[in-house]
Amino acid sequence: MTDKSKPVRTNSTEVSQFLDKVAKTPVRADAESDGRLLFAMDATASRETTWDRACHLQGQMFQATEGIGSLSVQLCYYRGFNEFHSSAWCSSANLLLNEMSRVRCLGGHTQINRVLEHAMKEHKTKRLKAIVFVGDALEEAADHLCHQAGQLGVLNVPLFMFQEGSNPRVKSAYRQMAQLSGGAYSPFNLQSASELKDLLAAVAVFAAGGKSALKKLTALSPPAALLTQQLKD
Repeated sequence: MTDKSKPVRTNSTEVSQFLDKVAKTPVRADAESDGRLLFAMDATASRETTWDRACHLQGQMFQATEGIGSLSVQLCYYRGFNEFHSSAWCSSANLLLNEMSRVRCLGGHTQINRVLEHAMKEHKTKRLKAIVFVGDALEEAADHLCHQAGQLGVLNVPLFMFQEGSNPRVKSAYRQMAQLSGGAYSPFNLQSASELKDLLAAVAVFAAGGKSALKKLTALSPPAALLTQQLKD
């Protein structure tokens, strides 16, 4: 169930708390040269009016990681009746935007369970640094999803949950999933588009270069500056 009737304003405190959570998320060092970020989206009918704008913002993640390290992103989405799709791994903004531009929203129930199952399979093939999920609804058992989120936390794969809208049940579940995985949660809408762009950029930089790379983002925006001020050496 969704609720977009109420405006959602991501205030400076919420942004600061989210960025602080990103800064504190543990990063396990390894020999891999690229950061793999799974980007999952709800493409059901309720998101149709904001899909194009959201895709534009999400495609800008790569720009923030230039000069930091390579970033590979796989787009996943669900829609319609039991449809679930995952793209090839993209290493450029253009490739990701091309994938997103071909998607059309269709009515259906949420399939967050399939997103998390897919993420765990991908992680077994090659380690994921983080998972971003953007959605506005929840029509599945929250307890099961929280259990899966906890499993991802054990694997050191944080979930960064972005909620469009203001449904309190969705907020509670998304927040718990983020917490159990070691990730972070933030609400958004088009009125907070600039904050969403900066938050997505922060997660992308985290995936590409870890906490130390985030210190290079002071020139981006006030939210990014708040993050770097909270980093510890």
